[in-house]
Amino acid sequence: MARFVTRRKPAARPLPPRDGETVEIAPMRRADVGRVVAIEREIFAEPWSAALYLAELANRATRRYLVARAGGEVVGYAGCMLIVGEGHVTTLGVDTAWQGRKIGARLLWRLVAEARDAGATALTLEVRVANTAARRLYTWFGFAPVGIRKGYYAQTHEDGLIMWVHDVDSALYGARLDAIAEVLGEGTER
Repeated sequence: MARFVTRRKPAARPLPPRDGETVEIAPMRRADVGRVVAIEREIFAEPWSAALYLAELANRATRRYLVARAGGEVVGYAGCMLIVGEGHVTTLGVDTAWQGRKIGARLLWRLVAEARDAGATALTLEVRVANTAARRLYTWFGFAPVGIRKGYYAQTHEDGLIMWVHDVDSALYGARLDAIAEVLGEGTER
């Protein structure tokens, strides 16, 4: 898990329009869970249940969950668990119709920024070894492979690549986030 050093909390960020709509990043609400689970079922072999998301949302002290909304509809989501200065990115997903528009990157940027604000100094996650697009995204954010969890994804028997990024509270990592924000464009600034 990763949280940033204390900084001003980022506001909901508008994303570039698609078909005249604006996409905003905001905290996940209970009302969003149904749509989040629908996206989960579309993109993951082992989707989380509504009950699991509701339990995560109930634990606001150590959990951060965000959604990307377009026209009032959830088109992406991300989550992180924070414990003793470390953040664990638990989930990140984007509706297939909205993929390729950097919504996942914007969600991850905001999630990492909030993790830093909450005091995280390191972040970790697991990703399918074969998911090269996700691995590229995480590498852009400074995550590096440190190991393999054999058969981590039980339903598909796929291995999970363990990735970490350390010193996310440093000025150097802050500069990385600023550079990513520049590439992502308006609405990503802190």
